[in-house]
Amino acid sequence: MIYLDYSATTPVSYDVLESYIRATKDFMGNPNSLHALGFKSKTLMSSAVKQISDIFHVLESEIIFTSGATMANNLAIIGSCLANMKHGNHIIVSKLEHPSIYKICDYLETIGFEVSYVDNNEDGLIDFEDLKNKMRLDTILVSICAVNSETGARQPLKMIRQIIKKENSGVLFHSDMTQALGKVSVSFHDVDLASVSSHKIYGPKGIGLLYKSERVKIKPLLYGSGSNIYNPGTPAVPLIVAFSKAIRLMTADIDKRENFVKRLNNIIVEELSKIDGVLINQTKICIPHILNISLNGIKPETFIHAMEEYDIYLGTNTACASNELSTSVMAIYNDRKRAMSTIRISLSYLTTTDEVYRFLTCFKKVYYKLSTLERD
Repeated sequence: MIYLDYSATTPVSYDVLESYIRATKDFMGNPNSLHALGFKSKTLMSSAVKQISDIFHVLESEIIFTSGATMANNLAIIGSCLANMKHGNHIIVSKLEHPSIYKICDYLETIGFEVSYVDNNEDGLIDFEDLKNKMRLDTILVSICAVNSETGARQPLKMIRQIIKKENSGVLFHSDMTQALGKVSVSFHDVDLASVSSHKIYGPKGIGLLYKSERVKIKPLLYGSGSNIYNPGTPAVPLIVAFSKAIRLMTADIDKRENFVKRLNNIIVEELSKIDGVLINQTKICIPHILNISLNGIKPETFIHAMEEYDIYLGTNTACASNELSTSVMAIYNDRKRAMSTIRISLSYLTTTDEVYRFLTCFKKVYYKLSTLERD
């Protein structure tokens, strides 16, 4: 099997799975309980939280565990908007966000909030002047992803934060860092709020976190018992421990792994660029882990299923909005035909050079076969 859909999800690493199993077997107590078993679980969970806070150089109290990035996005955006609506009802997002962000914006508009969409240039970089122009006195939040899930376009969050705070120091800055964590270096200090997910970094599904600066106020969206007012109930200790382990593993030697993936990306781009009808949707600000291409005259789902016959697995755009127009490719290239025929190739440090060459061989076979059928 050749798996090239790592941006959709990743396999759980052996070391992470071991941590999960150990926590499940040896720490059965509810960390909210007062007895010894509960204290034992709470101590383990506290250790995992401290490890995460040390890695990102943030306070332990600034880490809020969620069921994943979508929940973290909801809590960050809706929670902050509801908590700060006395200051305004205007928010700004980019045209390069994950679908979950747009669903949240649609909801906010139904309850009286106004959403503006900031432009980007031909590389996918946020248009700084347009961002400045869209900032208003009643703007309360800006949300811009660190790395686009469809093309890999990476935004300079620190620079964007400086622009936002210079225009209006009271505006909160949120970033969905899901596709950045574990691939490139990230800093929570570049933002006020950040969302990340475990299953994108070789951890288990069902756990993510929201970084919330202690200076930020957000309104809880869920209500119940437990010590976490933002995600009440019994903490998922094994998931938290496994997530912490995944973060530790994926933030070590990150530059070395990125350089390796870049070499793989270069091999693929060089070969696919020689094929008529294949368009490379990659700009100079894209990270190498995500390679987006468009196929002239071939439906993406047809191509993906054809590649499955060779036990090769690819994606279309983002996994949460497959078989739809790629809004990100549309935002960058303004070409509907190009945006309707995208394939996403997601690379990993686990991908081998041999796998890449085998993929390219099969790609060419499938592409020329389907192209011939299309002409006939």
